[in-house]
Amino acid sequence: MIKVLEKAGCTVSYNPRQTCCGQAAFNAGYWEEAKEVCQKFITDFKGNDPIVVPSASCGGFVKNYYARLFDNSSLHHEVQELKQRVVEFSSFLCQDLGITNFGARLKGKATYHDSCAALRECGIKEEPRLLLKQVEGLELVEMNETETCCGFGGTFAVKFESISMAMGEQKVEHALATGATYLISTDLSCLMHLQGYIQQKNYNLKTMHLADVLAAGW
Repeated sequence: MIKVLEKAGCTVSYNPRQTCCGQAAFNAGYWEEAKEVCQKFITDFKGNDPIVVPSASCGGFVKNYYARLFDNSSLHHEVQELKQRVVEFSSFLCQDLGITNFGARLKGKATYHDSCAALRECGIKEEPRLLLKQVEGLELVEMNETETCCGFGGTFAVKFESISMAMGEQKVEHALATGATYLISTDLSCLMHLQGYIQQKNYNLKTMHLADVLAAGW
């Protein structure tokens, strides 16, 4: 992601002390413990610069749920300012920078998975597709039910393993039906879940994050 942003002319500052955004604890019901992690995120990303995230899941959580955790607290105004600076990677490239072609090259057929967070938390659908259509040698094909959840959902995959795996199986089978060799998304959590099933079945399908695709071939 940093490689692509720098090619776009951005000066990127990466804080090596950053940790989790707090979503895992929040979704599991541990709101007080989540607040501790979220407070560190707020401290780690002080400033005025855009906060570009390679995960719509993290970005959506910060933008949509930090305000609920810190409503009427001493951090209320800081959180309101923070969520205005958080932007998902593909949205930043297309909407903020207005750049869709990075000279990437990747030969083969690919299909794109709309993560729930990107689609429903961040309203992102066309941006990744605009970027992928500019990748030289890549044929982008749509799978059936592309907007259906892959079944990961964080702790959902642990608490409801059989349902989670069935949903992952359905998503992979839809991807394979397109004849694609690449399954691309903006969320590594989805890709991790799907890659586990793909490896178990020894399928000829490779998962890739959008940033890795855009950084390929140059």
